[in-house]
Amino acid sequence: MKTTFYSNGKLLITGEYLVLDGAKAFALPTKFGQNLIVENGSNQEIQWKSYDFDKHLWFDDTITFSEIINNPKSEIETVKTTLIEILHEAYVLNPDFINTSEGYKISTQLTFPKNWGLGTSSTLLNNIAQWAKIDAFTLLKNSFGGSGYDIACAQNNTPIIYQLEQNSPLVEAVDFNPDFAQNIHFVYLNKKQNSKAAIKAYYNNKNQNLAQNITDNNKITNAVLNAKTVKEFAIALEKHEIHLSNILELETIQEIAFSDFSGVIKSLGAWGGDFVMAVSKENPKDYFTAKGYETILSYNEMILI
Repeated sequence: MKTTFYSNGKLLITGEYLVLDGAKAFALPTKFGQNLIVENGSNQEIQWKSYDFDKHLWFDDTITFSEIINNPKSEIETVKTTLIEILHEAYVLNPDFINTSEGYKISTQLTFPKNWGLGTSSTLLNNIAQWAKIDAFTLLKNSFGGSGYDIACAQNNTPIIYQLEQNSPLVEAVDFNPDFAQNIHFVYLNKKQNSKAAIKAYYNNKNQNLAQNITDNNKITNAVLNAKTVKEFAIALEKHEIHLSNILELETIQEIAFSDFSGVIKSLGAWGGDFVMAVSKENPKDYFTAKGYETILSYNEMILI
């Protein structure tokens, strides 16, 4: 018997960093995601294979049930040790999926290139939670940690407002299908940035005006969500970038790399991360291609509508 689970990828539009402290974040599930296919196996082990979007096998290993139950400590973090850690935490929450089985054959399949950063880990985590019949937010908290907005995107097929209230996730499905969707593009920057500097600056500065910063963020998030024109939308995004730029003590991505762009460019998720959102009256493909950025997706190509 074969069972397939699926989870959506994610893009965080507003509320980065501050979402960890209870601010409202606006996030969009993507048309891209990840499957997890489970079949019966044997020998009290899991034969695990992970495939990239182009069917390229990027991980292939065997994990014994005893490794999942005992989670042996490892000095070196690998794909396998990370997977054992997630499966161990799933086992702690519900041992049945291991205790009642002879073994499994599992394969995962991404529908986006894994270096795009649309949620390779969050889609995996949510799929494992579905399979093990456990709460994905609890599994996240017990393994990787993080705000959980990416898990909410994995589970929802509409735009969402996400908020932590007393460390519990609140997810609100919202309408966001603007008339100016054709003015929104997503550009892959093709470089993994180390976000530790931004996180350090955030934690150093966050307590100075945290309540006010959250209030300001929530106002801007509402303005982004309720924008009626592309101009209103762009102005709200620009405010968001300036607001976070002051908190993180970092220049915006537009100041650093795209100061001559006719429109507004917004970082998505961790600053310096994988994709940016470009809002402009003209189609920006020629502009970005000339600068060497070749992966440019329209709103309709990227976002689950």
